[in-house]
Amino acid sequence: MQVFSTESVGVKMDTGEKRLNELGYKQELRREMTLFKTMAITFSSMAVFTGTPLYGATLRYAGPASLIWGWVVVTFFTWFVGIAMAEICSSFPTTGSLYFWAAHLAGHRWGPFASWCCAWLETIGLISGMGAQAFSGSQALQFIILLATGNNKGGGYLASKGVFLGMYIGLIIIWAVLNTFALQLIAFLSIISVWWQVIGGLVVIIMLPLVARPTQPASYVFTHFETAPESTGVSSKPYAVILSVLLSNYCLYGYDTAAHLTEETKGADRTGPIAILSSIGIISFFGWAYNLALTFSIQDPNYLYDPNNETGGGLVPAQIIYDAFHRRYQNATGAVVFMCIIWGSFFFCGLSVTASAARVVYALSRDKGIPFSPIWRKIHPKYKVPRNAVWLCAIISMLLGLPILKLDVIFTAIISISTIGWVGGYAVPIFARLVMDEKNFKPGPFYLGRARRPVCLVAFLWICYTCSAFLLPTLYPITWNNFNYAPVALGLVLSLVMLWWVLDARKWFKGPVRNIDVNDDI
Repeated sequence: MQVFSTESVGVKMDTGEKRLNELGYKQELRREMTLFKTMAITFSSMAVFTGTPLYGATLRYAGPASLIWGWVVVTFFTWFVGIAMAEICSSFPTTGSLYFWAAHLAGHRWGPFASWCCAWLETIGLISGMGAQAFSGSQALQFIILLATGNNKGGGYLASKGVFLGMYIGLIIIWAVLNTFALQLIAFLSIISVWWQVIGGLVVIIMLPLVARPTQPASYVFTHFETAPESTGVSSKPYAVILSVLLSNYCLYGYDTAAHLTEETKGADRTGPIAILSSIGIISFFGWAYNLALTFSIQDPNYLYDPNNETGGGLVPAQIIYDAFHRRYQNATGAVVFMCIIWGSFFFCGLSVTASAARVVYALSRDKGIPFSPIWRKIHPKYKVPRNAVWLCAIISMLLGLPILKLDVIFTAIISISTIGWVGGYAVPIFARLVMDEKNFKPGPFYLGRARRPVCLVAFLWICYTCSAFLLPTLYPITWNNFNYAPVALGLVLSLVMLWWVLDARKWFKGPVRNIDVNDDI
């Protein structure tokens, strides 16, 4: 396995720009991002506290042991996906990333169809990902306000569904506004995000168990397995374990953000893979440590879900943090501070996901794959960002949140759609890389060599499992209030996309459209 070559390159043209030209694209976006800034935005897209809303449900399905060790298992397989994508990113450092990779790796015959499928999966995943972060941020803010004004027992204010929707829309508007300025602003905020999450993460991870002493014993955290069929309706232990691992599946993706920024990053054929793999490593460690801190700090497992507790049983991590501080200091000030740290993580994550989503829409519209493409592909003359694409993503993600007013399971549906679309988009180029003839692949500085087949095979199978798991019902018996409508929503959208392909798009969509004349043998 060859890692990063030390072959010298010319000084007149950036290596990423040179490869971009070879692939048939001219440099349009401003290339000024450094490795650290790219890694900062990628790290922000994953976020340390992403799993906070799912922690309670995950703990309830099969107990702490399944939650803790499930994270380790998911991390192991995530490395296969990340390594496979890092190799492809090194060879194809373009903003279109996944769907561009799919087009070139699948060859002339299947390239357009592979590109079409990947592009729409990626677009669906990223835009719904904005919705997932907006919901998580709104929920965290809802409980910050509740604990700051009292609590569920003491006259605290719990935002209504209408107010909650207003928070949801407000966050998306703020992200869209910030993303209409130069990417350097997002990069600067993402650097703040890195330190916010690293320092804030360390504070929560270290201080919470100290405040919560005495904590749960290690035997409870690492070995206690317990299902809750009376509350979840799930009596099958294997099924309960699968559902309990959804938290880890949801948290450990988003590292492809580095690939979306490659046309704006210096030396992207090297920095892109480094950012992908570094982000996986950092989030894997911090995310597991956060789950450990929460689980060790539990005071009374049964009380966490009581609708009459201080948080109304609505957000288990908030109740864990509240119990720890109130037991020791008889007030909720520390809990509010910790929840603000967690909220900041969601804010920065949503900001980065918005940047990534806009660039995917821009890249797809540049290749005429979206209705009214000339509108969405426009670049702001001063800031050099796809402003129209930003607001298209924002408006669609706002519409995704409207069911908040009527449905209780909207978050389950949004994260399922986001995960299946986002992670499902990874599968197309990885599968194409798995089956392609090696002589047709031009490796970049990061190259797997003979290891690519086993790595890509394991990565592809793991993605298939992950997408399947998010289609499953999460509560039984199934009712309108707990129905996971993600399969229906995804089925409808993807059916329309495929129908469009069969009836019309296959006649004109040829995948990425070059804007520089180059030889076909790349």
